[in-house]
Amino acid sequence: MSLSKEDILAKAEELNVKFIRLQFTDILGITKNVAITVEQLESALDGEAMFDGSSIEGFTRIQESDMYLRPDYNTFCIFPWRPDDRGAVARLICDVYTPDGEPFAGGPRNVLQRVIEEANEMGYEMYGGPEPEFFLFELDENGEPTTKTNDKGGYFDLSPVDLGQNTRRDITLALDQMCFEVEGSHHEVAPGQHEIDFKYADALQTADNIATFKFVTKAIAKEHNLHATFMPKPIFGENGSGMHVNQSLFKGGENAFYDPEDELGLSEIAYYYIGGLLKHAKALTAITNPTVNSYKRLVPGYEAPVYISWSTANRSALVRIPASRGLGTRVEMRNPDPTANPYLAMAVMLKAGLDGIKNQIDPGEQTMDNVYDMTTAERKEAGIENLPGDLESALNELRQNEVIKEALGEHVYKHFMKAKQIEWNVYKSQVHQWELDQYLETF
Repeated sequence: MSLSKEDILAKAEELNVKFIRLQFTDILGITKNVAITVEQLESALDGEAMFDGSSIEGFTRIQESDMYLRPDYNTFCIFPWRPDDRGAVARLICDVYTPDGEPFAGGPRNVLQRVIEEANEMGYEMYGGPEPEFFLFELDENGEPTTKTNDKGGYFDLSPVDLGQNTRRDITLALDQMCFEVEGSHHEVAPGQHEIDFKYADALQTADNIATFKFVTKAIAKEHNLHATFMPKPIFGENGSGMHVNQSLFKGGENAFYDPEDELGLSEIAYYYIGGLLKHAKALTAITNPTVNSYKRLVPGYEAPVYISWSTANRSALVRIPASRGLGTRVEMRNPDPTANPYLAMAVMLKAGLDGIKNQIDPGEQTMDNVYDMTTAERKEAGIENLPGDLESALNELRQNEVIKEALGEHVYKHFMKAKQIEWNVYKSQVHQWELDQYLETF
């Protein structure tokens, strides 16, 4: 149900809302907000809330810093974990606009909406279902995060082995009160690692949900005296945290990926969409796996995809087709991790799939064998290539990919590349503990 301005003002009064956080994300996917009082809510709903964009990563130059926030009325909800004795705290997710009334080219949510419009013009609506993973770590005596997990549990373990279940339960309850439909939560493979899955939604709502999920998880973990991190690989030798993204296209209320006459139950559109994901996979990785640490997860032996292939059954493939058919027919992209900006990640995956449809890109034969067990020669013979092995390689792939650059737009592309090149250069010039352990006494 769509909310109107009057609905929100009435709800704010009914729920005794005193403060509203107007939220948006920067280019790196970090959630930002401007807090206003309820007395300012009506003017904010009219798009009159202003902020200084020059202080936000990748937004504007200082001489053109004024930006306006236009709330998406349907994102209004209350923070259930905040005490309400002095009034409730609500939030609205906003689009960023220029003083001229134009969507700001550097706003990640605007980037996604632009690609969604392209899909709509082709007659399609994208739906996504993310599977974000995270770690819970203990805090030290100063309240700083450690890498000491609060349990030694494994996949699907229960209490008392899974000591994070109370935190996970409270995260789930908070999300439920914020109108999420949580489909499941469980302990993941690594100690202290967890996953909470929520119901699929249209692409924009899915990105909003991911952004919300991340800050809610951190807030609830802190109440349990724990630190939640979405860092992909915080512990050497353990599985990293991914964020598989299930994707489907609908047309006229029907799943455009489903064809009951096909041997695999997949339509031509589905095959072309997979072809687009595979063709652009290397460049996509710069956006879906955007940190130096992301590539410590994308290594053989830890269930994360490394090779560019697709399969209906093989979990070593980059793109997997889950068994469900009919309305549930979907493709699962397995390399994204939760450090990705959800708006940019959804935008570039959709753009890649649409390019596959437009150009009828054949994904080739599916890979039935475990790719990890194949020799280099066998992979070469099968035409299976590698994902980039580090951030710099991924950035180089993005530089050469006009389709993905077009999805991002010139502003976001330029600022993203600048920020990530700095990140890589700083990392490359650091002396790491491994080097000291390896070389200090030897040479």
